[in-house]
Amino acid sequence: MNRILIAITGLLCTLPVLSPAEKPNLVFMIADDCTYLDLEVYGGQAKTPNLNAFAKQAMKFSRCFQTAPMCSPTRHNIYTGIYPVKSGAWPNHTHVYPGTKSIGHYLKDGGYRVALSGKTHISPRESFPFEYSNDFKTNDPYKENPYPALDSLIRESKQNNNPFCIFACSNEPHTPYNKGDPSAYPPESLKLAPSWVDTPETRSAYSKYLAEITYYDAQCGALLQMLDQHDVAGNTLVFIVTEQGSAFPFAKWTCFELGLTSGLLARWPGKIEPGSTSDALVEYVDVAPTFLSAAGLPVPETMDGQSFLPVLTDGKKEHKTYTYGVQTTRGIINGSENFGIRSCGTKTHRYIRNLNHEITFTNAVMKKGGDNVSFWESWIEKAGTGDAHAAAMTDKYLHRPGEELYDVVADPHCLNNLIDSNDLAETKAELSAELDRWMESQGDKGAATEALALTRIAKPGKRGKKARGKAKGKGKKKNNAK
Repeated sequence: MNRILIAITGLLCTLPVLSPAEKPNLVFMIADDCTYLDLEVYGGQAKTPNLNAFAKQAMKFSRCFQTAPMCSPTRHNIYTGIYPVKSGAWPNHTHVYPGTKSIGHYLKDGGYRVALSGKTHISPRESFPFEYSNDFKTNDPYKENPYPALDSLIRESKQNNNPFCIFACSNEPHTPYNKGDPSAYPPESLKLAPSWVDTPETRSAYSKYLAEITYYDAQCGALLQMLDQHDVAGNTLVFIVTEQGSAFPFAKWTCFELGLTSGLLARWPGKIEPGSTSDALVEYVDVAPTFLSAAGLPVPETMDGQSFLPVLTDGKKEHKTYTYGVQTTRGIINGSENFGIRSCGTKTHRYIRNLNHEITFTNAVMKKGGDNVSFWESWIEKAGTGDAHAAAMTDKYLHRPGEELYDVVADPHCLNNLIDSNDLAETKAELSAELDRWMESQGDKGAATEALALTRIAKPGKRGKKARGKAKGKGKKKNNAK
């Protein structure tokens, strides 16, 4: 016992003890439904001048992942450092179990002011004790002093020698696509993803979506400029991420590679090498532990995440071997009644397990008259004309096999399912076994856990009843269609 106590004491002594002046400020900017490969800074078509300039001062990650390709579980995951099923926040519009603590608690206890500006999508509030404002969601980034609440927080923190943490949460490029300048992206000139169906409706929606990414870039630029104006950028660790993939097919709501991958740019002057890159596997669940470590604070044992500060500051090349994915369609807009997805991936391959895969996969993309400008209808119509690509892509999106396996280096859009490849039999077995191990560690019982999804909807008495009604209606319609 004495040896254990001595070991623990020695470990605690290795944690840096930082004075308020030494503690870095922390800033985390996040987009909303944005495929990272669409950003110019990642080789995409959306113009991102501010992020391009920022990347020259930062480390750019190519292998950053979230665990749940939907807004609400993603954000709970980030702030708690706990994977979705274990925290209770695995469906969309969800909430964590009572008593769950977040980074808001730990940073405040460590002397920080902690603010969240913009999109929330988290519950209950007692688990997320932030200073809330809407600046980053509602205010025009092109105007002078666009974020007055954040401006005051930074100014007051500097005056009081008090470190701060800001989570700046955009609502772009989430649908409806009504921000930015689509004229900068003529639809006919755009290059479409190989998994998409080329129709005028698709191109129109994509043009508007790219414009919103440029708007997000302006939001980030305005906050970065504010850090410079207050002369605090030199002691501020900044993360800029893209959240899960876009609302176009084969991204958000799926565990395909572009549904789970995120862009991540990290800057910390004097600590992170400017213009550097990393292909280390990191996850959103690691953000809270990394911020706590940067602040010289211990990482709670309740967190699943692991600090990747050594990757940022010490030249470490690797962080994790596997990343994981959880998708729940039950309770989402126009979602399938009980179509759950689980996934495990490495740097080179992604294994996907579709629970209850006999059910047709549906989500908001297929909803007529929805925010997505109804481009899905044009895909179905084109498939109906005998177009082979349209028929193949719509069928692939709607109907899934029990298992899938992709070489995500050669095939990042996950077009070619290699599950039956003899050459990849060992890879399949490895990833399937690792997924089983991880699910067991999380208390995830697969289809049985999916069946409980509506009990995890925030304010279940109100929203849960509404979701049940929708799910019940969809079930009847689907049966009649058969």
